[in-house]
Amino acid sequence: MTLSRRQLLTSATALPLAVALPIRLSAAEPMNVVATTGMIADTAMRIGGDLVEVKGLMGPGVDPHSYRQTRTDIVAMTRADLVLCHGLYLEAQMEEFLHALARRRSVVAVAEAVPRDKLRAHADYADKFDPHVWMDPILWRPVAAAVAGALSEVRPEGADVFAANLAELDETLVRLDAYAREVLATIPDNARVLVTAHDAFSYFGRAYDMEVLGIQGISTESEAGLNRIRALVDTLVERRVGAVFVESSVSDRNMRALIEGAAAQGHEVRIGGELFSDAMGLPGTYEGTYPGMIDHNVTTIAAALGGTVPERGMDGRLKAGI
Repeated sequence: MTLSRRQLLTSATALPLAVALPIRLSAAEPMNVVATTGMIADTAMRIGGDLVEVKGLMGPGVDPHSYRQTRTDIVAMTRADLVLCHGLYLEAQMEEFLHALARRRSVVAVAEAVPRDKLRAHADYADKFDPHVWMDPILWRPVAAAVAGALSEVRPEGADVFAANLAELDETLVRLDAYAREVLATIPDNARVLVTAHDAFSYFGRAYDMEVLGIQGISTESEAGLNRIRALVDTLVERRVGAVFVESSVSDRNMRALIEGAAAQGHEVRIGGELFSDAMGLPGTYEGTYPGMIDHNVTTIAAALGGTVPERGMDGRLKAGI
């Protein structure tokens, strides 16, 4: 699964070819890593262990589609030994800066490691892909391998540590997928409709046989028109969908419009819960980790749509009230 940094940066939609050589560090100093998203930051910390210090740029509730680098971010990235970005046009507003930075620093777009035949087309851009690959833990496996490979290029003497930590994380990802399949399979067939604020769950739906309907498109920059909202209201009413889901990084304004529209037609729809779509939960919480994010989403969705879930999720670590 591990791709070299050169392979990542020369893939179809990756960063430019003019890149700086990897920085080599002494064994005494931790590697200074900057990651754009929380999901990548958590993955880098799990794989890097004590050999890395990781700074994530986008915290809880932050929308990566519209995020622009701050002066503090620029300083952090230009001083970093390694910058890990997602790629696949997720950080659309940062792309120009990341291209320029890649000429001077080690920058790796880790989601570019996902095989192209596993990616879904982007609904809004003909030459792009849906970037939300973290919604399927199995698709996150090559991303994690790319993180390990990037860390090893900067600190070759840590490669064995990174490989061991990657193997442990890989087991967790396989367990997450098995848990998701088990509990989501308990949702009744007529209730397997996931309605969310934007189309971030298509990989999730494909992996776990769920129909996914997003109000906005793949990017939150796309606007939800009145026709789209009316059509979704009609779908909720006709199919008797009883629950919809808000997202932690997207305004619930459109979702409230859906609920009110359905109510006007005599059909009650409730909020099934808040999902983590483009950002994780609060730092220091289980939900603020990648496994916790997926565990929370799976458990919340299954419970709200009539499935059977264990108390507090896969390992009993979710906060009470799911």
